[in-house]
Amino acid sequence: MFFLLIFILLINVEEINGQCSMCRAVLESEEGQTTAKGINNGILYLMAIPYLLVGFIGWKVIQILKK
Repeated sequence: MFFLLIFILLINVEEINGQCSMCRAVLESEEGQTTAKGINNGILYLMAIPYLLVGFIGWKVIQILKK
């Protein structure tokens, strides 16, 4: 069941944008939009770190409780 859920989540990957509407409006006016892509990647990176940390801590807690 767990692997099926992971498989479904991985198959339904879509491109997401982490920019607010004001940031996007300012950055879309730039030619080539390299700055907009960099800012979007930075926002997504900063958003992912807390989830990874909580997941890692939860995994360690489960390992400790199973012993």
